[in-house]
Amino acid sequence: MPSRSLRVAVIGAGAAGLVAARELRREGHAPVVFERTDDVGGTWVYDDADATASRDPLGARRSNLYASLRTNLPRQSMGFLDFPFAAGPDGDPRTFPGHAEVLRYLREFARRFDLHGLVRLETEVVRVSRDANANSSWRVRYSRKLAGSEKREGEEVFDAVVVCNGHYYQPHVADIAGMDAWPGKQLHSNTYRVPEPFRGQVVVVIGCSVSGMDISRDIAGVAKEVHVASRSAPDATCERLPGHHTNLWLHSMVDRAEEDGSVVFQDGSRIKADVILHCTGYGCSLSPSI
Repeated sequence: MPSRSLRVAVIGAGAAGLVAARELRREGHAPVVFERTDDVGGTWVYDDADATASRDPLGARRSNLYASLRTNLPRQSMGFLDFPFAAGPDGDPRTFPGHAEVLRYLREFARRFDLHGLVRLETEVVRVSRDANANSSWRVRYSRKLAGSEKREGEEVFDAVVVCNGHYYQPHVADIAGMDAWPGKQLHSNTYRVPEPFRGQVVVVIGCSVSGMDISRDIAGVAKEVHVASRSAPDATCERLPGHHTNLWLHSMVDRAEEDGSVVFQDGSRIKADVILHCTGYGCSLSPSI
């Protein structure tokens, strides 16, 4: 047991926040977990309502999962050492399961170790600062959702703070010349859920990493054409990607967008596109202010 029990604020009730809270309590401390949404699980909570919300299509969302997403790591390497990521009786038994199976596992972890009592749901931390009266303490200011749209602000003092808010929240968007005048639609991959809205369209996917290739293949089943722009491809790249889809192309990076709807690649090719979909990752943010 520690020489003294510390009161610790844990920001976020995803995988990192849940296991941090468990370990802190095991060591005799008193963690309080602040979670801004209404459920534990962090980035693994799927919310299809986010995709159709009338909001900035390049802005942050509660969820960034798409319906077909599966893990890109085997489940055997994703579980906690003393709580293996085993398939449940009605779960997804695949080695690379879908996102719902990961959420099931995290919820079961929270139940198994009785963590729900430590979590304050719908409570968003808005500022963390040193306590002016005690240099070893932290003041945590938060906003808690009440009935309807009402919120109540509060502030408490903690001995320590653990930031577990992840790094899949604030979208990063490619800087493309001419986008201000380009007439098409721009989206970030965090708004993507299902391919149907792209039926019959010409889509430019910027980014050739895991989400870029996943989503481009998903969309290719319904789109007229899908053109993937990769900054790691040589400048002269303009080639059809192998596989089941004959409408899926790989290019070098986008050079510029034009007022007539054209997207011009560094390889010199151009296409008239309906949508540019940024699969360009996320910026790291310690929001709230610390």
